[in-house]
Amino acid sequence: MILIIDFGSQYNQLIARRVREEKVFCRIEPPTLSLEAIRELAPEGIILSGGPASIYEKNSPRCDPGVFALGIPVLGICYGMQFMVDALGGRVTATPRREYGFAELRRIDSRDPLFRGLKAPRTCWMSHGDAIERLPEGFRVTAATANTAAAAVSDRRRRLFGVQFHPEVAHTPQGGLILRNFLFHVCGCRRRWTMKSFVRQAVEEIRRTAGDGRVILGLSGGVDSTVTAVLLHRAIGDRLTCIFVDNGLLREGEAARLKELFDRHLRIRVRFVNAARRFLKALAGVTDPERKRKIIGRVFLEVFESEAGRLRGADFLAQGTLYPDVIESMSAYGGPSSVIKSHHNVGGLPKRMRLRLIEPLRHLFKDEVRRLGRELGLPEELIWRQPFPGPGLGIRVIGEITPRRLEILRAVDRILLEEIKAAGWYRRLWQSFAVLLPVKTVGVMGDARTYESIAAIRAVTSRDAMTADWARLPHAFLARVSNRIINEVRGVNRVVYDISSKPPSTIEWE
Repeated sequence: MILIIDFGSQYNQLIARRVREEKVFCRIEPPTLSLEAIRELAPEGIILSGGPASIYEKNSPRCDPGVFALGIPVLGICYGMQFMVDALGGRVTATPRREYGFAELRRIDSRDPLFRGLKAPRTCWMSHGDAIERLPEGFRVTAATANTAAAAVSDRRRRLFGVQFHPEVAHTPQGGLILRNFLFHVCGCRRRWTMKSFVRQAVEEIRRTAGDGRVILGLSGGVDSTVTAVLLHRAIGDRLTCIFVDNGLLREGEAARLKELFDRHLRIRVRFVNAARRFLKALAGVTDPERKRKIIGRVFLEVFESEAGRLRGADFLAQGTLYPDVIESMSAYGGPSSVIKSHHNVGGLPKRMRLRLIEPLRHLFKDEVRRLGRELGLPEELIWRQPFPGPGLGIRVIGEITPRRLEILRAVDRILLEEIKAAGWYRRLWQSFAVLLPVKTVGVMGDARTYESIAAIRAVTSRDAMTADWARLPHAFLARVSNRIINEVRGVNRVVYDISSKPPSTIEWE
C-alpha cells in the first residue's frame, strides 16, 4: 500500500489514479495524520503531493517530519519535495525565474532508480515559483532544467526522493515510468490490488468496524449507494437496513425501478419513505442553489433520522461517498481553500443521531466503483447508470421549484435519455441531462404566439468528474431531440445546448 499525503494539490487524485493503474492500493490522507497512524497503516511507500503554498509561508501545510525517519521510502512531488528539503535542514526560496509548463530534464543521473529506463526527449511539466537554494546533508541533485538547478534530488541511502515537476500528469510523457520505478524498484510493491482484492479487504474492514452492530444505509438508487448496499450486505447480511427517501425530486419512475431491483433481484431490505410534500414545502420560494442543497440535505437528515429512530439497535450509518465528493466539499488539508459545492452526504452527522459513519467507497473514483459493481455481480444497466445528483432535479430546475416545473423537466429529461440511449451515446457520455431555466421566450406554435420556458441540454465526457468536456453530439441528433421536446412537452418552446467545459464551468448548473 502507498500512502499519499495531500498538501492541497489539484493533481492529488491523479497521483492516486496512476498508482492504482499499476494495481497497487493507495490511500490519500491529510498531513495531520499522526506518525502512530502511519505506522499502523504500514505503507510500503509514501508520496508527498504538491500544493499551492510556499514552504516558507506562515501556516504552510506540514506533516510530522518523523516520516523521514520511519525507514519507509518517500517521494516528494513539487511542494512535497520542498517540504522534505526544508524539514531535513535544506533551504527553499522564491525564485525570480518561475517555471510553468513544459521543460526539458537535463544532466540526469541515470544511476538514480527513479530515472531507470528514461529515454530522450525527457519532457516534464513544471508548475512552481520556488526553488531549492541549499540541499540537506546526504542529498544530491539528480536532474536539472534550464531554469531549475535542482529539478530532482535524492538521498539514496535513506530512500528519499524528490522531483520538482509533476510525473502524474499526462504532460510528463514518461511520468508513469518514473512512478513505476518508485513503486517497484524503490518500494518493492507488487501488483496485487484488484477489485476482487478490494472486495475482500472492504468486507473485512466493514465486519471489523461494525462488529455485531446494525447498519443503516441512506439509499439513493444510484450506482454508488447500490454498490455500497451490496458490499455491506455481503459483509453483514440482514444486519443492514436501507432507507430510501423519495424527496419528490426524482426522475420519472425512479422509485418504482429501485423497488423492483432491491425486492426482486438483490433481496436487500429497504424501507421506502415518501416525503415529497415535505421537501417541496421546505423549498417553496427558494432560488439560491446553495440554499437549495442545504435545505434538501437538512430535510433529508430530518426524515432519515425520524425513520432511523424506528429501527432499534442501529449503531452505524453507511454512505456511498466517493473521493470526488470529498475533495469538492472541503479543503484538502483543512485550510482556507474554496468549497466548490456542498454535498448533502459529506461532512458528518448531527450529534444527536449518535451513529458512526461507514463509507467503504470513500477512496474510490466513479470508474472504480463501476468495476467494483461488476465484480459484485450487479446488472450492467445499473453499473453504467449515469451519475444523478443527491439533490436530484432540485438543482436542475433553476430558480423556484414547483410541482409544475418539475413535471416539465421530467418530461424533457425522459425524452433526452430515450434519444441518448437509442443513438448509442449513453455509455459514451459521463453525464447527460436537461435543465429547466427560469427564463421564458417568445415562440410561435400553430400561428399563435407563445411565451414559455427554455430547456437546456447538458452532455459531457469525463473520466472521473474532476474535469469534463462538452460532448460533440451530432447536429442531426440535437435537432431530433429539440424537435421532440418542443412538440411533446407543453411549457417549453426553446431548447439550447451547453458547450462549456469543467473547468471553468461545473458539470451541474447549480
